[in-house]
Amino acid sequence: MSTATSFGTRRRGQLFDALLALFLAEGFAHLTLEEIAARLHCSKGTLYTLAGSKEQLVQAVTVHFFRRATDDVEARIAGVSGARDRITAYLTAVGAALGAASERFMVDLNAFAPGRAVYQQNTAIAARRVRELIGEGVSAGEFRDVHAAFAADLAAATMVRIQQGTVCSATGLDDAAAYRELAAILTAGISA
Repeated sequence: MSTATSFGTRRRGQLFDALLALFLAEGFAHLTLEEIAARLHCSKGTLYTLAGSKEQLVQAVTVHFFRRATDDVEARIAGVSGARDRITAYLTAVGAALGAASERFMVDLNAFAPGRAVYQQNTAIAARRVRELIGEGVSAGEFRDVHAAFAADLAAATMVRIQQGTVCSATGLDDAAAYRELAAILTAGISA
């Protein structure tokens, strides 16, 4: 990789990180491309190198957020042993990743169809991962012989309700706290 290409790739990553920090803190619906460029001390042309429109930029940043969150979550459970501890660590890490997002970001994300779709897709991926972790625990004898697919479906339904804001509306729990509660209830309910 040439020095220019390396710099371009590094600069692109820095811009996505700066955009992500801005969006997580303040949301994005109210920001224009001009405001975003001014806040990041770059030109609109530079933003257009990342995406062709504000909507595409928001979607790209949302994908960046969930890709980074997935990597962080998997890294946090990599050294954890035991199915109960792995599920707890996994769901707690998911909650922590979402905890970085302001309420304004979550409202904007749920109101923006492409962003909401990315969130839904990542919720489905997380539910599949929980199913795998439950299956591992049943196989290892750490969990009673539950139907792993049903337990995961129950978790997935709650994860979708968290993603949709229904849990917050009904309980007052933000997404991060809701994931911690889900971890506690799920692992206690299936323990051997």
